[in-house]
Amino acid sequence: MTSFHYRFDKVLDLREQERDETEMAYKEAIEEFEKVATQLYDQMKKKENILEEQQQRMTTGFSIDDLHHYSRFITTLDVTIDHIQQEVMKSRSKMNWYETQLLEKNIEVKKFEKMKEIGKEQHNAEMEHVEANRIDELSTMKFRSKEDGW
Repeated sequence: MTSFHYRFDKVLDLREQERDETEMAYKEAIEEFEKVATQLYDQMKKKENILEEQQQRMTTGFSIDDLHHYSRFITTLDVTIDHIQQEVMKSRSKMNWYETQLLEKNIEVKKFEKMKEIGKEQHNAEMEHVEANRIDELSTMKFRSKEDGW
């Protein structure tokens, strides 16, 4: 009885390697997105705290210079927040692209695995058929040898 050899084993190995590489890139993209999103959150929280502080100081009174200082600082934070929002959008887009690629690679690997499974089942069925024919042949030969011996 011969063992099963899948003719597309090398292709399957290549597809699995591509999938694994894409999965690693996807995980890196997720980490990058989380990092940038955290930066955005921190900057927005910082702005919120500054605005609260400014409101509190306005009730107690403070100088025009302090008001200008807060205004410039808030403007700088707004520019930083806008920049980080662009980075968040880019990293989200990159993460989504890798997710799509990973799904496609997984589908491709599953196709080859299914073809391998079907091929193995066909091989096993063929081997069982060959074995059944061999057993039939042996019993026929045994029957004839007994018949000839009488």
